[in-house]
Amino acid sequence: MDRQAAETLLRTAVGDPNAHFRPGQWEAIDALVNQRHKLMVVQRTGWGKSSVYFISTRILRDRGVGLTVIVSPLLALMRNQIEAANRLGIRAETINSTNQENWPVISAAMLDDEVDAILISPERLSNEEFVGEVLLPVADRVGLLVVDEVHCISDWGHDFRPDYRRLVNVLRQMPPNMPILGTTATANNRVIEDVQAQLGDIEIQRGPLVRDSLALQTLRLPDQASRLAWLAQHIPELPGTGIVYVLTIRDAEQVAAWLNQQGVVARAYHGSVVHDDFENSNQYRQHLEDLLLNNEIKVLVATTALGMGYDKPDLGFVIHYQAAGSVVAYYQQVGRAGRAIDTAYGVLLSGKEDEDIHEYFRRSAFPDERDVNAILDVLAEHDELSVVQLQPHLNMRRRQIDKVLKILSVENPAPVIKQGSQWRRTPVPFRMEHERIEHLTTQREIEWQEVQGYINSEGCLMAYLRHALDDPETDDCGRCTVCLGGPVVGIDVDRSLVIAAAQYLKHAEMPFKPKIQVAAGAFRVYGFRGNLPVGLQAQEGRILSRWGDAGWGGLVADDKHAGHFRDDLVDAVAEMLEQRWQPNPA
Repeated sequence: MDRQAAETLLRTAVGDPNAHFRPGQWEAIDALVNQRHKLMVVQRTGWGKSSVYFISTRILRDRGVGLTVIVSPLLALMRNQIEAANRLGIRAETINSTNQENWPVISAAMLDDEVDAILISPERLSNEEFVGEVLLPVADRVGLLVVDEVHCISDWGHDFRPDYRRLVNVLRQMPPNMPILGTTATANNRVIEDVQAQLGDIEIQRGPLVRDSLALQTLRLPDQASRLAWLAQHIPELPGTGIVYVLTIRDAEQVAAWLNQQGVVARAYHGSVVHDDFENSNQYRQHLEDLLLNNEIKVLVATTALGMGYDKPDLGFVIHYQAAGSVVAYYQQVGRAGRAIDTAYGVLLSGKEDEDIHEYFRRSAFPDERDVNAILDVLAEHDELSVVQLQPHLNMRRRQIDKVLKILSVENPAPVIKQGSQWRRTPVPFRMEHERIEHLTTQREIEWQEVQGYINSEGCLMAYLRHALDDPETDDCGRCTVCLGGPVVGIDVDRSLVIAAAQYLKHAEMPFKPKIQVAAGAFRVYGFRGNLPVGLQAQEGRILSRWGDAGWGGLVADDKHAGHFRDDLVDAVAEMLEQRWQPNPA
């Protein structure tokens, strides 16, 4: 296959008879289909990495080579890519948590060589039934392996995912001369070296990471009320539609509600967002993505759940309500904007709570050694246990148990294995890698300081990002607030909006839903099983403020240490009870 023929496929894929390869695209395709190389492509978001592997898939399948396996981290990416593959006549399927009823049909089609490309999440590699009955039987005839967002395989990456580590085991079952393509826009030299160590002798293709359309700006504001006011004042002035990134689910809901109150059409987006009109969170998230894609809302207020793979070429702006944890993560998120328009805006707001949130993220990144040992000890005392059966033996939340088991299960060899829903202890000894954990935690702290350097930079902001990503080209962009010598988006904040936002935050109480499910064996004398009887279930409560929240959080924290809550807080609770909540206890 030569360049001209491949370019014909490109035009079919993108629906443009005048399309041409971007620099590096043909070279990547040539390396995969003609030279059968292992290749890692580091190119800016919007460069067209998916075009490379779908055109390569079409060429290889036309030669009678086996299917392409694409490991991709997000459902949003899978949906978009299946549509792109279909335009090339590629039968692409996905096996994920949202289409379980289709698994048997898709699996049978794979085994019969009727599927050209299969897209799976890294979590699917932890499913022994899928690996054993579907993937391994076709492993020796896989024509191309694609690892999308390959930085996730590295401890050093900003978005490390333990399930990606299972890839190394799967690779051993695949043809040794099989071409491999790893793609990412967010890998510095340290991440690249780690990926090379895990995937073998892999070539690197790097392109310039500059985003010519992006006008960058940073802005420190004293408190959350000021940031909310800034958003309400300036988002309506920005062109098109955009994303506001937040660090927590609580902030996603709170900021979206505030913007709607101020006449800005917004929706909250996070991993557990639900709506009564939709069967599950996955369906509702797809609906939210479509609303933004079709410009039916002004802004999506999102956690990192809206990340890799969401593609809206005309996205006009990305604003960070709080600072990202690393420059690499920030580049990946702000790079969603301006892919196919001349001017887009990336504004990073920062406040005093950012440090506390990221400190919590760093502390909770690795499980406590006592929790790990407790789980291993319980499993060692039993033949096998499900997570539900584990819980009564442990003083841990379900989420903590799941996290520990996942981390243990991707070790090689693993001290635990999962068969169906049952977990079993293996004879493999386990020791916490304290030195590695300390090293990575220190690295995360250094990355956070890099973010502070970006916020305070007196040089070009785009050049700062590119330098942090080890881009060899770091020329000034000529578009950011530093290069222009003035703000690219207004920095003034309307005082009346700040007052309104402060009042809003003080009235932003949260529902508290008591648990209704009884832990196994917790009330043996009463014989309760499953849920508590309706007559014994506690009613929903209200939380005036979380610890350290904007609004009342600062006073709550101060007064807890003082041992006495001031009258202002008592009055605030009374106002919440009498004027807004108005409960009617049974």
